[in-house]
Amino acid sequence: MVVLPSWTDTKLGTMKRAALWLVTVVGEGNVFTKEDVKAAFPGVSQADRRVRDLRDHGWRIDTNREDAYLGQHEQRFVSQGEPVWEPGKGSRPSTSITQTQRREVLSRDGHFCRSCGIVPGAEYEGSYERAQLDIARRVVRHRDGSETTELVAECNRCRVGGRGKPVDEGAVLAGIGSLGSLERKLLAQWVAADRREFSVVEKLWADFRTLPEESRARVRRVLELPAPEGTRH
Repeated sequence: MVVLPSWTDTKLGTMKRAALWLVTVVGEGNVFTKEDVKAAFPGVSQADRRVRDLRDHGWRIDTNREDAYLGQHEQRFVSQGEPVWEPGKGSRPSTSITQTQRREVLSRDGHFCRSCGIVPGAEYEGSYERAQLDIARRVVRHRDGSETTELVAECNRCRVGGRGKPVDEGAVLAGIGSLGSLERKLLAQWVAADRREFSVVEKLWADFRTLPEESRARVRRVLELPAPEGTRH
């Protein structure tokens, strides 16, 4: 059985102590708050920042941006990453996103969510929740099978739903190669404008998909369509 150093050992750096505190006191899957961090490390400046720094070493610590069940001041210790308390560990350069990078990514991405297109401050349809934009790290799979992590603007709701899901750039490029000349030209227009206007029919289809079954049945009757298999009595 491996005996871990004590998280109360002040000879260790704050980040290492914070990592040991998460493992031995909080426990994976459990919730803690900034006040818990302050209580555990009284008088230690930027203890909460050192907790956040653990993300740069593979530790997964979610906030309400990634976990909708968390309160504004709550965080969840999801999983342990690199054992930063071990000799030679935890010393690689920080990969934290700087304010300059954040401004550059938001500007480059048009100040809207690259997943759903919502702009900051706009209400999500059917709710009173307003969108907030932040910078997410997205894994991109390339045509040769390699993967890189790139920065993208994303709203709080999309970050919760799509966390950790890679996007396949290779599949997109392969799909472009299979298009005919007219389809390729149409796609090029959308890409050049960085947006696409949906037709009335497409918008109605999207709205239809959100309806409960009883309402969908009424729509089918208006369109004079039979009920789908499995719903007939």
